[in-house]
Amino acid sequence: MPDFAILAVFIPTFFLVSITPGMCMTLAMTLGMSLGVRRTLWMMAGEVIGVALVAIAAVVGVASVMLNYPSVFQVFKWVGGAYLAYLGIKMFLAHEQVTTGENISATSRGKLASQGFITAIANPKGWAFMISLLPPFISVTKSLSGQLSVLVGLIMLSEFLCMLIYAIGGKSLRLFLNRGNNIRWMNRIAGILLVGVGGWLAFIPT
Repeated sequence: MPDFAILAVFIPTFFLVSITPGMCMTLAMTLGMSLGVRRTLWMMAGEVIGVALVAIAAVVGVASVMLNYPSVFQVFKWVGGAYLAYLGIKMFLAHEQVTTGENISATSRGKLASQGFITAIANPKGWAFMISLLPPFISVTKSLSGQLSVLVGLIMLSEFLCMLIYAIGGKSLRLFLNRGNNIRWMNRIAGILLVGVGGWLAFIPT
């Protein structure tokens, strides 16, 4: 287990980075607005698993393999970005409330989880951050598995809490836009944000 002094620096550092607006946080806010916090939890579950895998890979050196095959990574980014953009366009064109009918709310739990997972592991900045941040907090004199389990657990908790904050904010925005005749605007705003996340994922430099 890492020393208390290391944890005292690691926890606030990673929380500040997690709470910064990014692809995963924007996705959490968008789904919170369109689906509500409870259904967004499935996306969060997929995202934290993806972040955990990225963190572990960054420490054990698998990240170097990803960096040596950028073309494969680029294709994965494009597929993930296109999928999110498709969902965003579908939401933008919806004329009814996004929580009724056969629309984006019908997305299965597995698909929601896969959205979060793909967004997490296909984010090159996430890889770069893990590669640069985690190694300095690992001590060579202690068990790697013990240290990694604690740090990855803290990373997952921090990511989950930050996404929950964003999802609650999205739900609050949804309640405001759901008044009167603002349903179509809610669909459009959520759709544009989701398309933006997809484009961000596809075009962000590797």
